[in-house]
Amino acid sequence: METVIAFIVIFGALVFFHELGHFVFAKRAGILCREFAIGFGPKVFSAKRGETTYTIRLLPIGGFVRMAGEDPEMVELKPGHRVGLVQNHDGLVEKIVLNNREKYNNLLVVEVEHADLEKELIIRGYEDDDEEEVLKTFRLSKEAVMIEDQVETQIAPWDRQFASKTLGQRAMAIFAGPMMNFILAFVVFVIIALFQGIPVNDPVLGKISPDGAAHEAGLHKGDTVLSIEGAEISSWSDVVDVVRKHPGDELTFTVERDNKTIDIPVTPKLTEADGGKIGLIGVMSPVEKSPIKSIGYGFKETYSWTVEIFHMLGKLLTGQFSINALSGPVGIYVSTETVAKSGVFYLMKWGAILSINLGIMNLLPIPALDGGRLMFFVAEALRGKPIDRHKEGLVHFIGFALLMVLMLIVTWNDIQRFFLQ
Repeated sequence: METVIAFIVIFGALVFFHELGHFVFAKRAGILCREFAIGFGPKVFSAKRGETTYTIRLLPIGGFVRMAGEDPEMVELKPGHRVGLVQNHDGLVEKIVLNNREKYNNLLVVEVEHADLEKELIIRGYEDDDEEEVLKTFRLSKEAVMIEDQVETQIAPWDRQFASKTLGQRAMAIFAGPMMNFILAFVVFVIIALFQGIPVNDPVLGKISPDGAAHEAGLHKGDTVLSIEGAEISSWSDVVDVVRKHPGDELTFTVERDNKTIDIPVTPKLTEADGGKIGLIGVMSPVEKSPIKSIGYGFKETYSWTVEIFHMLGKLLTGQFSINALSGPVGIYVSTETVAKSGVFYLMKWGAILSINLGIMNLLPIPALDGGRLMFFVAEALRGKPIDRHKEGLVHFIGFALLMVLMLIVTWNDIQRFFLQ
């Protein structure tokens, strides 16, 4: 149960902050955001606040912000359509009822002759009860809703649609998703450093494990290691190197404690790691706590893991890793279960690494991902005009379909690897 909760919290946080980036910058640009969703597929939870519906969906494979104008969303009013109109006190149409008109009171029923719900914001038509059949013009509120089967959908005037915004505003609304993943990772690393401390390279013993060789030998937290087997020690890295190379060998640690020099024999325990045998004595590296240095640590860790993930991605693209090395939701769940056993700070670090990974993956120039969309913006900047929306939409649709196929393959590989072997 703890693993399930940990997975939901981590997955939810990564997707939430990613989509929050899209949402905040889209709203800042004045784009109408119809839905803020965590997950795909059928809705599990739905609540409308203002002009946005917030949903949680069944399949934990991502999320999305549905922006006005990004896909077909409104019924086109054509000549001959009969609709019911509800006007406000200023005479502006605030509701357009497409069917089930008998369920509404005080409707003005109109046969449409012309309608523009984007730029002119008007409906021209003939009232049912007008014997003279005079063509009338009805002006729409910018927040008017269209009602079909008693479901309301707010109209999107052209200035509220994604495509109406400048190239910079559109690019920022897309780039903000991955950007938020890097910011989230940075903040998590800073929090870890504030509470757990920042590793330093001084030859000073940190926390002592109660079941380790150091505790059994009598070493204490805070002891400064001067030498091991007579060889001078000047850093924590020196301590680690010597101990790892002598599993099962008794080593004489010369340490300084309370201004006294003490010789203590320690035998590193043999441990299997990295495909070989190493020695461990059960001592954590020394740490220091500093708010200022914690910020630097956040930047350093975010940068280091970004470089590492790009390095691993390069190996995948050059064939040094196969597709079997990839993990989907199932693989991440299993890894989360393992990490959760090590403690909350390890779980937080795991979440930060996944956040960086999500940010990088989304920036790849693959159709349907944020990076793919940004590539179309680059092409638009070079051409001086946008790519045909229908052609771009087709490319993204094909890309999304291929990503779903890849997700299924990766998930099946995870199931075979973790549950069927």
